[in-house]
Amino acid sequence: MKNSLYKCNKRIGIFYSAAASTIWGFLPLYWKLLRKIPADELLAHRIIWSFVFVILVLTFTKKLRVFIKQFSDKKTILLISICSVLISINWFIYIWAVNSNHVIEASMGYYINPLISVLLGVIIFKEKLNFYQKVSLVFAATGVLFIIIEYGKIPWISIMLAISFASYGLFKKMVTIESIIGIALETLIMTPISLIYIIFKQINGLGYLSMINLQTMCLLLSSGIATVIPLLLFAKGAKRIELSVIGFLQYISPTISLILGIFLFHEEFTNYDIVSFGLIWIALIIFSLSNFFTVQNNHS
Repeated sequence: MKNSLYKCNKRIGIFYSAAASTIWGFLPLYWKLLRKIPADELLAHRIIWSFVFVILVLTFTKKLRVFIKQFSDKKTILLISICSVLISINWFIYIWAVNSNHVIEASMGYYINPLISVLLGVIIFKEKLNFYQKVSLVFAATGVLFIIIEYGKIPWISIMLAISFASYGLFKKMVTIESIIGIALETLIMTPISLIYIIFKQINGLGYLSMINLQTMCLLLSSGIATVIPLLLFAKGAKRIELSVIGFLQYISPTISLILGIFLFHEEFTNYDIVSFGLIWIALIIFSLSNFFTVQNNHS
């Protein structure tokens, strides 16, 4: 009986996590619909409407009191403030990349993100790497280096997305609060700045708010839903499945984005890109299998 309940719970967890990754993978389609609006304004709207939606969720789930209680913890507020800046940087780069026809480069960023997380663990927490983790990092670094040599430029979009999100995850681990409370605090901190920014642009005749139609306005309002729903699904899924399974599922998102970039948006994908991505995929296979077998050995 317990075994069947565990399997059922695990299936639900896999469904939630896969659904979250799938939504994230298709987000370029959503941002492309808003490509006429500058990335900075889209970011501001995303923050504001995410905060509005998450407050509605907290009200509905009767967690507003838990949210308010967090303000008495100075350490939590400091860490969440850092998280809010990092995730805002990540969101801005991603929106800009998508609407500037760099979806493929953005997808690379999320492929190498787990490896950057490991690297940060080594640098900051002096964590020890096993042999396979070292090999995976060498393959990933070679893949990025190959792009630099062949194109003569650093894939800064990929690197900045990976570093900002990995750093966000690093500080997020230091905060022991529920995911929904965390995103509420993060968006709350950035909402006043976002509001002031939008008003400032409107007053100076630089804003797009007065020029958009009803359909675009509805899309902007939906940015909160598009942001919060996958985060909630991911949080629910993460509670039910092992980290090794989450590790595999998180590659759904960049894979979908990569496919969209190549076949729908018709971005250039040369033989050099195939070699570079191939090296990174080899790195991820080694890294994921290493994590999987480590978890299995710990359970046995």
